[in-house]
Amino acid sequence: MAQQENEYGVTQAADSDVLTVEETQSGQKIGLVEEPVELPSVEAFADLKAERDNLLDRLARLQAEFDNARKRQEREKQEFRDYATGSVVEQFLPVIANFALALGANASAEQLRTGVELIVKQMDETLRTLNVQAVPTIGQQFDPRVHEALGTVERDDLPDHSVAEEIRKGYRIRERLLRPALVRIVSNPKQTEA
Repeated sequence: MAQQENEYGVTQAADSDVLTVEETQSGQKIGLVEEPVELPSVEAFADLKAERDNLLDRLARLQAEFDNARKRQEREKQEFRDYATGSVVEQFLPVIANFALALGANASAEQLRTGVELIVKQMDETLRTLNVQAVPTIGQQFDPRVHEALGTVERDDLPDHSVAEEIRKGYRIRERLLRPALVRIVSNPKQTEA
């Protein structure tokens, strides 16, 4: 009986489906396999190989599509940021132009002050159109979520822990705080905590 050995050490009779294993990879001998083992035909093997190649090709295409979608999303996000930034900057261009006019004007100090006050009003209006609002400060109770205390001022005409002075304006856009207001708070020695 003619025998053939494949790459896995399995010996098969040329005219039979009965396999024997001569030795394993560790060198141990294994006896005969009495039951016939059905090997895939050449056509079935070719079909499986073609299916595997097809699946690998699909996987490569899906990975490429995913990478392209991710890159497209990043590009669209950047374009949106650029558009939003451009839209905001466009609203401030008239303010910058007015500052340039004020700098080039030969006017008295009082006229320049009036011009700068008008520019500040224009800036406040531009911020208002962008839904940016100043954080309320003077006379308000100190709130560490929107106020940043720079120090205390001793006064007995205002309630304890209220805001006495605003050093720098704070701003919020809708409910999101952009910058806390920098303030000094009241220390009222006449009030005692309840």
